[in-house]
Amino acid sequence: MGDTLEFNEIYQEVKGSWNDGRLRFSKQNVVYKSSKTGKVDNIPAGELNLAQWRRVCLGHGIKLATSSGHVYKYDGFRDTDFEKISEFFKANYKVELMEKDTCVKGWNWGTARFSGPLLSFDINDNTAFEIPLSSVSQCATGKNEVTLEFHQNDDAEVSLMEVRFYVPPGQSDEGQDPVEAFAQNVLSKADVIQATGDAVCIFKELQCLTPRGRYDIRIYPTFLHLHGKTFDYKIPYTTVLRLFLLPHKDQRQMFFVISLDPPIKQGQTRYHFLILLFSKEEDISLTLNMSEEDVERRFEGKLSKNMSGSLYEMVSRVMKALVNRKITVPGNFQGHSGVQCITCSYKASSGLLYPLERGFIYVHKPPVHLRFEEISCVNFARGTTTTRSFDFEIETKQGNQYTFSSIEREEYGKLFDFVNAKKLNIKNRGFKEGMKGKNDEYSDSDDDQHDAYLERMKAEGKIREEGNDSDESEAESDESFNPGEEDEEIAEEYDSNASESDSSEGEENSEDDRKKKKVKKAKVVKEKKERKPRKEKKQKDTGGPKRPMSAYMLWLNSSRERIKSENPGISVTEISKKAGEMWRQIGKEEKEEWETKAGEAKRQYDKAKKEYKESGGGSSSATKKEAKKKGVKKEEKKRKSAGGDKEKERGGANDSFKSREFIETSEDSSSDGDRKSKKSKSKKESDDDDEEEAVSTPPSSEEESSLHRQT
Repeated sequence: MGDTLEFNEIYQEVKGSWNDGRLRFSKQNVVYKSSKTGKVDNIPAGELNLAQWRRVCLGHGIKLATSSGHVYKYDGFRDTDFEKISEFFKANYKVELMEKDTCVKGWNWGTARFSGPLLSFDINDNTAFEIPLSSVSQCATGKNEVTLEFHQNDDAEVSLMEVRFYVPPGQSDEGQDPVEAFAQNVLSKADVIQATGDAVCIFKELQCLTPRGRYDIRIYPTFLHLHGKTFDYKIPYTTVLRLFLLPHKDQRQMFFVISLDPPIKQGQTRYHFLILLFSKEEDISLTLNMSEEDVERRFEGKLSKNMSGSLYEMVSRVMKALVNRKITVPGNFQGHSGVQCITCSYKASSGLLYPLERGFIYVHKPPVHLRFEEISCVNFARGTTTTRSFDFEIETKQGNQYTFSSIEREEYGKLFDFVNAKKLNIKNRGFKEGMKGKNDEYSDSDDDQHDAYLERMKAEGKIREEGNDSDESEAESDESFNPGEEDEEIAEEYDSNASESDSSEGEENSEDDRKKKKVKKAKVVKEKKERKPRKEKKQKDTGGPKRPMSAYMLWLNSSRERIKSENPGISVTEISKKAGEMWRQIGKEEKEEWETKAGEAKRQYDKAKKEYKESGGGSSSATKKEAKKKGVKKEEKKRKSAGGDKEKERGGANDSFKSREFIETSEDSSSDGDRKSKKSKSKKESDDDDEEEAVSTPPSSEEESSLHRQT
């Protein structure tokens, strides 16, 4: 028998709903931790005085009672667990685990027994059902009956509203009315909020963000009373789950957050968090409405009768002493601007996200608290509205997703390091490379995730293009740049603008000339499009040595079969994606091994390529390419000459019009011609570098006449 026993998927009934968690029996104590709320039940082994094994709806359950009167019930055990739990209890707790049967007769008459915090309804010494008196919200009496109303739980699909007990008339053992005696027993243990007596202390006009407004907070021994102008809320301390004290990003205010389970309600609205906002500069002097002896006995030095200090310190100190829970503050995290929070948006409302030591809390609308234990994974995504921000997504084990958007890009490094240090599962670790890379990669990419494999393939393709023969790349650049076309366009624009310099034609002629100019210009653009040569496809030299593979491709070829065997039925695309992820996770030493192999293959390729060129390899393909190029130029020359003849036939009248313009504006034309010759000269000087290899197209007949007039 080991020192501990642990059980997963053990359920605890809370106001009609089942919450799962983990239960551990050790020599010192019994610990149960709820998976939903994170709340921990810690039962010292010395306080256990009763243990029962019962048949329940979820298999079998255990009922534990302590000497202080508390009762705990856990369900979800199997038949086979009884023996080992019974032996463990006998050996370590000196308590016998007794089997207790439940009455299933369905009778509605029996005996009501009050045992600690439970009301049990027994039939022939067997319990039919039990009512936790802490779930009772109201107890009303009638002539011969008692009505119990219950606190409602929003998580329960079906809720029990009330139960009525008929109490026969007669005298009770103490000589009082049995109905009143029954009601007194219920009220002594019920969680009925009644503001009897004076408050311990009162805080006036506190600013509350949730629920919104200003409230007077009256502190009573067992509950908290929020008194506002419109609404009142009474919050039992038993429903307080956690307390948070969080500094505002402006360093001048403080948030005090009270987590509630179950929440307070206003109509259909549920408030799971009570958020108070304080100014650091606001001070208060507080006197408790208790004697010094009572304060010392009740709070054991945590509070004193007279206290003074900041308002937020006083409220948090009093709440901590009454609720008996620790106050959670931010840990070591510091954002880009030095504050302990991150400005972001959640559900279209701006707020603050606080990374804590054991979770995240978002303040304030709506508040969200996520513990690390319930987080399945986190994800960094590119912002949808601007490239200067990113989104932080959190997915829980229950399948819920929370997206905190519009986080400044400068916060990425700090948040990533924090999440990584907490060992949370990060969905896309490759996103960090994209965030710390070039700005263009971040802003221009439309993908949600950084694809390292795709980036590597692009880089290798670029290296292959740069490694092509120099004569092929030069021929490509010369083909795409045709200086003759630009000169042609300049000449046509000069001729069409000649009419604008002729002031003697009048307004009517100038309008006609502008129309003709537009038609002429459209015709020139159309002809230029028709004459534009198509880019020639590169001709690869198939006789040369084969280009070497990169380190990644060498590793991929050796690992492809292994990836297939480990992932049966995987497609080619998925193999590539999987390989990219594996290559990114490979250690530095293994990568250096493959890079050494790739470097050796590159040296052998350079040597073989040099020998191939020295032996005359590759010259035949270049000769064929040059001949083909000359043939293309001849065809283009024929096409241009044919186009010039057609232009002459069509535009006889236009030529005569140009001759008349030339005679009348000889001086203007000559000056414009000088400007044009200077422009052509500067164009020629800028293209001297490409003049040796470029093959210019011969001018058409119309261009010849234009050049003749200029000279």
